[in-house]
Amino acid sequence: MLSLTKMLIGDNYSGDELRYTVNAFSQTDGVAEGRGPVVAWNYTRTCNLHCRHCYSRSENRLYENELNTEEALRLIDDLADFHVPALLFSGGEPLCREDFPVLAGHAIKRGIRVTLSTNGTLITPELAECIRSLGISYVGISLDGMPETNDRFRGMPGAYERALNGVRNCRRIGQRVGFRFTLNRNNVDDVPGILDILEREDVDRICFYHLVYSGRGSTMQKEDLSPQQTRDVLDLIIDRTLDFHRRGLKKEVLMVDNHADGPYLCLKIRESDPERCAAIYRLLRRNGGNRSGMAFANIDAEGNVHPDQFTQQHTLGNVRERPFSEIWTDRSIPLLAGLKDRQSLLPETCRNCSWLSVCNGNFRSRAEAVSGDFWGFDPACYLTEEERRLPVPVQL
Repeated sequence: MLSLTKMLIGDNYSGDELRYTVNAFSQTDGVAEGRGPVVAWNYTRTCNLHCRHCYSRSENRLYENELNTEEALRLIDDLADFHVPALLFSGGEPLCREDFPVLAGHAIKRGIRVTLSTNGTLITPELAECIRSLGISYVGISLDGMPETNDRFRGMPGAYERALNGVRNCRRIGQRVGFRFTLNRNNVDDVPGILDILEREDVDRICFYHLVYSGRGSTMQKEDLSPQQTRDVLDLIIDRTLDFHRRGLKKEVLMVDNHADGPYLCLKIRESDPERCAAIYRLLRRNGGNRSGMAFANIDAEGNVHPDQFTQQHTLGNVRERPFSEIWTDRSIPLLAGLKDRQSLLPETCRNCSWLSVCNGNFRSRAEAVSGDFWGFDPACYLTEEERRLPVPVQL
């Protein structure tokens, strides 16, 4: 997760302390020494929508064998004892489960920062008040384009208006909320409009996600942005981020799921602002790039542990059989051990890249989806061969 706002402007936001802690890049079992990883928990697979890019292939039906409330509470206790700093409730649609307030409230009482990833269509004024009263730190609501684009992408007429009403219900009572937008060829032209809505609705955060070829999203490889389209939309988002700042609008803008964005940003401003370029590189180096299997983990609805939410084809263990804390630190699991010390396993293109220490090979799931090789080259890397050879802006 790359905070363009922090990189370009230097503003501090919640979560930055997890992403840019000194020496975080050297930690293999969590975000910092003595702390566990950030955990994304797909704690139900049920969903009221049918999104084209859904990595969990969720549908509007009940699924058997999901962790029950008692099992989920035990899992939360183990995460708290392992000093997991943040727990993201996701799905499916997490608000489809009636015990969400019980579980989220328990995690918060145990000292875990709780966030919610939702399609927003179920957030009534009453539910928004419940979310706020629990102490949920942030609600991310997905909007994947303007009304027609979003509804087509998410498989339900009226999903756009219902999601936007969910945003408004949160905003009305002071609950921190933001947009989530997954970039692809079908909606890239809607990015300016979404940024306009961000401003018009007085929403202060947006995350732009690059497409990952997983679940139903594995059928969308040809609909991913080309390298030039990726550069063009990133240029646009960067310009709008700076424009927000110039006009005194405090907006947090983040890019997610493509670690080539960091080097691209450095190179973009290298000539015009070498000092800022060096500062950006230092922050990227602290972060260390892709941290799946290290500082980021995923647990699915049945208690299976995965390196990240897009790599659910690989299971490291199950929390019904072993505590998460034991699974996450078990170097006898080959794939997990590889992720914690991966650079020698990556392809030559990555090993020879000047930016490897701030990218860490990008997403394994995309590489495997295209080549069949888990340790192969991530095809979403849009840096040129020349850019990969350029020296980094500062020696640490």
